[in-house]
Amino acid sequence: MSGYTVADHLVDRLAELGVDRVFGVPGDYSLAMLDHVTHHPTVRWTGCTNELNAGYAADGYGRLRGIAALCTTFGVGELSAINAIAGAFAEHVPVVHIVGAPALTAQAQHRPVHHTLGDGRFGHFTAMHADITCARASLTHENAVDEIDRVLREVRDRRLPGYLVIPADVAAGPAERTRAALPATVDTTDPEALAGFVDAARRLFETASTPDDVTLLAGLTVHRLGAGETLARLLAAGPLPHAVTPWAKSLVDESAPRFAGTYTGATSPPVTRAAVEDAAVLVVAGVVFTDLNSGMFTQQITRSRTIDLGPRSAAVGAATFSPVELPTALAALEPLVAEVAARRSGPAPSEPIAEPTPAAGAAPDGDALSQDTLWAEVSGFLRSGDIVLADQGTSFYGMAPHRLPAGVTFVGQPLWASIGYTMPALLGTCTAHPGHRGVLLIGDGAAQMTATELATVLRERIPAVIVVVDNDGYTVERAIHGPAESYNDITPWDWPALARALGGGDHLVATRATTVGELREAFAGATANPERVTLVQAVVPRDDVPDLLAALTRVLGSH
Repeated sequence: MSGYTVADHLVDRLAELGVDRVFGVPGDYSLAMLDHVTHHPTVRWTGCTNELNAGYAADGYGRLRGIAALCTTFGVGELSAINAIAGAFAEHVPVVHIVGAPALTAQAQHRPVHHTLGDGRFGHFTAMHADITCARASLTHENAVDEIDRVLREVRDRRLPGYLVIPADVAAGPAERTRAALPATVDTTDPEALAGFVDAARRLFETASTPDDVTLLAGLTVHRLGAGETLARLLAAGPLPHAVTPWAKSLVDESAPRFAGTYTGATSPPVTRAAVEDAAVLVVAGVVFTDLNSGMFTQQITRSRTIDLGPRSAAVGAATFSPVELPTALAALEPLVAEVAARRSGPAPSEPIAEPTPAAGAAPDGDALSQDTLWAEVSGFLRSGDIVLADQGTSFYGMAPHRLPAGVTFVGQPLWASIGYTMPALLGTCTAHPGHRGVLLIGDGAAQMTATELATVLRERIPAVIVVVDNDGYTVERAIHGPAESYNDITPWDWPALARALGGGDHLVATRATTVGELREAFAGATANPERVTLVQAVVPRDDVPDLLAALTRVLGSH
């Protein structure tokens, strides 16, 4: 590799944005470009077992790092990953999908080359990405540098996936080494709109006697827009009672006494529902009410008492102010909360609002595992700094009601809800935050979808605890419909044997647990060997489901 190329410019820009690895699967149209990744001083290549898994891994990385990169080959590779890109779009995760394409010289001849549809046309797959990316570009020698910068800025600023098609000869073409950094993100808030919002919010806050009359319900968008610290300062100014939706679990400190729990509409615990729905003033920050995020749209929010903060607009009752960006709106509310706090006489309440969840250690060692005892023991096992990934189904909804220790990061995918997502996402999240222990909670049916990526987790020597919930099939689907139907069956796997076959070696400890005591023993071993992967095949009854999931599936089954 001699001279500075377009590929070098791309990798340097990724490094500038904080990306230190590219996930993917090599293909002949991208091989030469990947040389510029593997020879970069700060960016490394992380090859995955297939493109879909690589996309999931990039998604996990992007959630924690703020941006991620995926590289596949043209056609067969990019379409294998398109489900992951769609999921990243639905869940507001910035992933740059880099596609190595046939050289422009080959495209100009319109020949039926491999990995195409054989019709001599090369724009089909770009068109397929139009609705699931915020920016796209097919690079040429003339536009490559400018288009790379444009797409990367869009991905960074809009927190959505982008798509770059790089023909092999363009990637190898010369580029001028740039010295200027990408322009910083601009706050588009209109000062007059912000002033109007603050005035309207102050009038509503004046109806609150103390901070206990003001509840904040936080959602996913706060995290995606990087406003977590701003939210923490706002909550501390009161301190306010506060809750989260399942989609935003771990966004706030769930061990704080003013934490009121996880709000899921009518399926919420009574104390959580009362804190949200009966508040004199309710601040809804970055919340998107989806079906599974809201107890099937059973939320009861009184608009006249609500301040609703969206990504670029803020509403007080029926009045909407725009453009007002969410981080700016949150910061503007902090002095208003402090004013309300000054009305309180005496110290802030210190008793926890939320009802305690079942504690670890309550069940005897000899008891057979159940959904209740499993999630109680998992919750007790967690420690500050853990990255917890819960796959859609019994794992996600089993953990959702449990309060997490301070400093735990919780990752799920309840909107796109693609089962199997979390196995590769474990790879992505743990490489995004090295030194943190990953704790993966995944059902046996979901795990079969993406099990091969366990090999990469083991190869990368990631410290993790993996709990495969063996409930003999698609239990969440059985709870919705067809409990005895064969379409909800799967082939049973010996998970410890499979993990050993995937190359665990001395980095792996794998076991099977059918009782509470066996699970505790496995967790004790994981604590004693934190640098390893501990895999536990946790066997629970086939038709046992967590209470929250049972409530949701009853509604789902009626639709």
